[in-house]
Amino acid sequence: MATNWQDPAAVDLMLDECETWAVVGLSGDTSRTAYSIASLLQQHGKRIVPVHPDAPTVLGEQGYATLAEIPFPVDVVDVFRRSEAAGQFADEAVQVGARGVWFQLGVVDEAAFGRTTAAGLAMVMDTCPAIEWRKR
Repeated sequence: MATNWQDPAAVDLMLDECETWAVVGLSGDTSRTAYSIASLLQQHGKRIVPVHPDAPTVLGEQGYATLAEIPFPVDVVDVFRRSEAAGQFADEAVQVGARGVWFQLGVVDEAAFGRTTAAGLAMVMDTCPAIEWRKR
């Protein structure tokens, strides 16, 4: 099943065609993986939007406490949360009209994957944009 979670077409869509990435769990803590990946996304020309309960400004971008509060379209919801908490953000991504959902390395929720892809969104789990760009 894991190969379906990392469908190359879904990866390509998000890395190549999607510009605005809401990064769930992104704070100003530079030691966290979310921070380094958000910075990498910016280096690849992506607009990042921090989503964190504290709504911090991170890497020059205004944060929001929830996905629903973001006042513009989001292409990808990139989730840095534990597997047991990640599914709600996939559901919220569907609600806000995102094009894709990305669960980071180690984050797996099969039920959320089923719901999200059934709703027509691209989704990958248990991988990282840094890994996928290196594969190219």
